[in-house]
Amino acid sequence: MLLRRLTLCSRIPQDSQRHVYRLFTRSLTQVPNGRAHGGSFAHRGELRQAKRIVVKLGSAVVTRGDECGLALGRLASIVEQVAMLQNQGREMMIVTSGAVAFGKQRLRHEILLSQSVRQALHSGQNQLKDMSLPVLEARACAAAGQSGLMALYEAMFTQYSTCTAQVLVTNLDFHDDQKRQNLNSTLQELLRMNIVPIINTNDAVVPPPEPNSDLQGVISIKDNDSLAARLAVEMKADLLIALSDVEGLYNSPPGTDDAKLIDIFYPGDQQSITYGTKSRVGIGGMEAKVKAALWALQGGTSVVIANGTHPKVTGHVITDIVEGKKVGTFFSEIKPAGPTVEQQTEMARNSGRTLASLHPDQRSEIICQLAELLTEKKEEILAANKMDMDLAVSAGHLPPAMLKRLSLSPAKLNSLAIGLRQIAVASQDSVGRVLRRTRVAHNLELEQITVPIGVLLVIFEARPDCLPQVSALAIASGNALLLKGGKEAANTNRVLHQLTQEALSMHGVREAVQLVSTREEVEDLCRLDKMIDLIIPRGSSQLVRDIQRAAKGIPVLGHSEGICHVYVDADASVDKVIKIVRDSKCDYPAACNAMETLLIHRDILRTPLFDQIIDMLRTERVKIHAGPRFASYLTFSPSEAKSLRTEYGDLECCMEVVDSMQDAVDHIHKYGSSHTDVIITENEDTAEQFLQQLDSACVFWNTSSRFADGYRFGLGAEVGISTARIHARGPVGLEGLLTTKWVLRGDGHTAADFSEHGTMKYLHENLPVGQPLAGRRDSN
Repeated sequence: MLLRRLTLCSRIPQDSQRHVYRLFTRSLTQVPNGRAHGGSFAHRGELRQAKRIVVKLGSAVVTRGDECGLALGRLASIVEQVAMLQNQGREMMIVTSGAVAFGKQRLRHEILLSQSVRQALHSGQNQLKDMSLPVLEARACAAAGQSGLMALYEAMFTQYSTCTAQVLVTNLDFHDDQKRQNLNSTLQELLRMNIVPIINTNDAVVPPPEPNSDLQGVISIKDNDSLAARLAVEMKADLLIALSDVEGLYNSPPGTDDAKLIDIFYPGDQQSITYGTKSRVGIGGMEAKVKAALWALQGGTSVVIANGTHPKVTGHVITDIVEGKKVGTFFSEIKPAGPTVEQQTEMARNSGRTLASLHPDQRSEIICQLAELLTEKKEEILAANKMDMDLAVSAGHLPPAMLKRLSLSPAKLNSLAIGLRQIAVASQDSVGRVLRRTRVAHNLELEQITVPIGVLLVIFEARPDCLPQVSALAIASGNALLLKGGKEAANTNRVLHQLTQEALSMHGVREAVQLVSTREEVEDLCRLDKMIDLIIPRGSSQLVRDIQRAAKGIPVLGHSEGICHVYVDADASVDKVIKIVRDSKCDYPAACNAMETLLIHRDILRTPLFDQIIDMLRTERVKIHAGPRFASYLTFSPSEAKSLRTEYGDLECCMEVVDSMQDAVDHIHKYGSSHTDVIITENEDTAEQFLQQLDSACVFWNTSSRFADGYRFGLGAEVGISTARIHARGPVGLEGLLTTKWVLRGDGHTAADFSEHGTMKYLHENLPVGQPLAGRRDSN
């Protein structure tokens, strides 16, 4: 049997055969566990379990734009993905088009060459002047191109030490029981031997498809879509990936004004679809693809239709689908009870526009009502929180710092209610405030006013108190809000969201705040660039970095790291140093505004102040990591810091020595994260230089870094701390959730009125600001 396997792969280079042997003979423990085939996957996330996968390559994917020849680069990237999944232990099959296009290229070349030879032979007789190409018959093209197409696949897969086998089929092979059994047996044996079958209809002999020729319960092989569906069901495949030249299934023809990509398609939704024309090549269309997909789905195979031609995604489209990412249209038999995240976002936007148009007193009433509900429903909230805490403790995967964030108490809820009432007061003059008013000309007045940003997506981890805080800020600023909380706080978040929507209902804007409770991945949410205007992550530095990488076209407000420094100057007060350093590090070590690096002026070394700092840190059980220069001063130093750019988030910190205030500034610029940095000194000139030179969001003199907080700044609450250079910086409260628009009130003015020959002149007079007056006109 082993000899037979190696004979099949005899064309693989000798130096690759040992690797192939290992692939063929690897133990079953290396192969991902499949599932009992009986039904399709209900959710995209389950596609990771797919073991047997059929990849259908449409004509538009395989062929070039001129329909003559193959798109080699595109094909190579697809082969690479299929080979990678095959080598992970999955069973891959390819249903491919392309033989006609490959043959057309070959026959055209032969015809042109033949005509050129005959033209040369008869050049003196002037008999052959017409070099036009005849219309090529598709069957002839398929016959000429099939061998070349297979040779190309074989050469490409050989680069990944993967064997292939060609299988040509016709409709009769599925209608004849014996032939169907033979085909099934052949494919099963190839898959068992870790060979990728490459299947195509035998277009050289296949008859034209007959309309409406499907047998009862059986789909006829009219194109490669129906072939792939029939093959997937016959082979009990877990997943069918159909690649075409469109992003997926749209509710109307792509390119039309109201066309929307359908993320998940359910049987029974066919009536809501308007199909367009077929692709530029091939004999199928989207209607044929949907019919084939639904037939495969009914047979127990999950289906995804996606774009295999887009240059930015072709290199990872197949692997992204298998990883469960939101790519193309996923066909599912199970329709969720609630709305999709796209529908939730649309509902939030529509309701958010109504929220923004409410009178400030009405928005304030909603927030005050939410504060009251936090007090009235305290027992219900704490009961839900206890369920989350019990689950987290029993699971044992949350560190103590995160358990502390997850926990709610009566005192926390009371504090939340107080903060919400502060936001309610601040909301009175937030939306619609006039920042600038200019009389451009007579009866032409320009105003710049504050307006909501639009739809906010706030992603937070095990921190349920974040939900009412952020909701109140969104309501105060007139923004729609989409919330994605950590699963650790699912029960608490659900209750808090219900209370938020109850408060919103008093003025008919219940849907303005939505809680995403579906199985959406954060990365998928970050791709909704046409629906979400700003993403605000609340959580670990890793979460923020992941979101910043995933967000394409959506701005992210936040900071990925909180590497905060405290610099102790040579002129520092002993009492202030001990108080500020202790509070900055030990008050809440997991906070993003906690001190991570303590910079000591060189003159303080070996002084009583230095000894007091060390004794205090030891008393507080703070582990010290010595910077390289600090370590050089000590005979027996603490463990040396692995990096001067570390956010410990615990009772640990780095300690380093600098020669001056300027050295401290340079160190912070090099190793800091532009979050919050502190100087402790009694020298006012030194302090002012530090405050002016340091480029951080928050720069403090003689105060703890823990003051970098929206509540302590008097903002009522914050949605996060931003280290960005534009829009909002530092603790971001209500003001950071607003943008502006320009309103121009005129009286029939045109640009021509101000031209060289016009009758009007610009005044550009600045006017007092205040609340905008609708319909206001200059009385002069």
